[in-house]
Amino acid sequence: MARSTPDSVALAIRSEAGGKLKSVYAARGFWPLWVKDGAISPAADRLIAYLESADLDGLEPRNYDVRDVRGAVDRARDGSPEALARAELALSEAFARYVRDVRRAPNAKIRYLDEELVPQKLSEADALRGASLATDIDSYMMQMGWMDPAYAGLRGALADRRARWNRLPPVDISDGPMLKAGAKGERVRLLRDRLGLAPGDRFDKALAAAVTDFQAAHGLKPDGVAGAGTIAALNRSPTFYDRVLALNLDRARVLPGPDVRHITVNTAAQQLVYYDHGTEEGRMKVVVGKPSEQTPLLAGMVRYAILNPYWNVPPDLVQHKAASGVFSGATLQKAGFEALSDWSARPQLLDPEAIDWKAVASGAEQLRVRQLPGPSNAMGKVKFMFPNDLGIYLHDTPERALFDKNPRYFSSGCVRLEDAQRLGEWLFGKPLVAESDAPEQNVALPRPVPVYLTYLTAQAGDNGRVMYLDDAYGRDGFDARQVASR
Repeated sequence: MARSTPDSVALAIRSEAGGKLKSVYAARGFWPLWVKDGAISPAADRLIAYLESADLDGLEPRNYDVRDVRGAVDRARDGSPEALARAELALSEAFARYVRDVRRAPNAKIRYLDEELVPQKLSEADALRGASLATDIDSYMMQMGWMDPAYAGLRGALADRRARWNRLPPVDISDGPMLKAGAKGERVRLLRDRLGLAPGDRFDKALAAAVTDFQAAHGLKPDGVAGAGTIAALNRSPTFYDRVLALNLDRARVLPGPDVRHITVNTAAQQLVYYDHGTEEGRMKVVVGKPSEQTPLLAGMVRYAILNPYWNVPPDLVQHKAASGVFSGATLQKAGFEALSDWSARPQLLDPEAIDWKAVASGAEQLRVRQLPGPSNAMGKVKFMFPNDLGIYLHDTPERALFDKNPRYFSSGCVRLEDAQRLGEWLFGKPLVAESDAPEQNVALPRPVPVYLTYLTAQAGDNGRVMYLDDAYGRDGFDARQVASR
């Protein structure tokens, strides 16, 4: 049979296409998406694999007619334009439905500060249109290009877990001394059983390799030594890990995907990453809210920066400092603070000597106090504003030593930046420099940039390994701390 040409396949697609996807194909001259050089491309196999494992996304594989799609692809092996066109359209229809469903509104409890960030229901035509704009459909499918990279990594981790680890024997290993090369006894026998190795009671090279492999796949130090943390991780049921990954998949579903220039703050990792067109352009450490004053899950638009900012001291902290004598008529101004009449945009300055500090200390009176700009100002030199009624923003800080600590849960909810100047230069495309020493200099961002404050207690690295992080805020619904340390 003569090999199909691109033109003959396009003509066959034009004849066969109909429904919601016809306009997408018409816009590309009915040129095939899944057919290359007269044959179905490897991207089709990747799509079928996604459809068959749609349960990883919380979906039902049977909803995507996988058997029919695979049959159409098999029939296209003869290379006829008609068979290729039918396979092309079957693939596109299944792909469009799948992507529409994967991009559904997430269950993660995040507050959207701006209407434009609220996820909209994706149409099948828009789903296919996104794929048709990809420069390389094979790479687009491999990278799950319609989702944020965090989602694709976690999905792959969940698939790997089920294939490699969930089928091992559910053996419970008792507490005891660290197990390493040369050890022997009943606990070693249980460890071998748990990792699916041949029976025995000696810690040999095969067991060390299996322990190392398990540790690497579970975010533990891959040293081949089974300490308390590794034993605790081994004793967790597959349901535990599946649930952690499923929770984080839904949180990652919130993130906007590769086409949106945006900032992601993962409070569980105390890390900020900024992206442009799917490429990570930088990352830095951050300090986030204490477990008692948690940084919330928010999505908003960074709209402007404030240079030489004031710091408005929280009322409860004003009361505490007044009670301890830090704030008083004699010390307030010397410490670089000022008292104000109210919380309006134009308050009056108050004479510290005229304030009833005993009433403030007891809580009988509430006082607004703010810190003046300067080297010791808690906001540092700049803060980045995504307007909200919770008083949450990204800001500089003079407390540099905090970035050497791990974990970094020290703030009252705001996000303190390791390198605020670098983030400002990325946002504005130039260094942010105050025009004078004047306080509160607002600099509008020409194009607002989305920022997502999320909480991913599981992260997949480029090597496919997963890091399980402490659930310091208790949002996963169980204690995962034992899993995060050896």
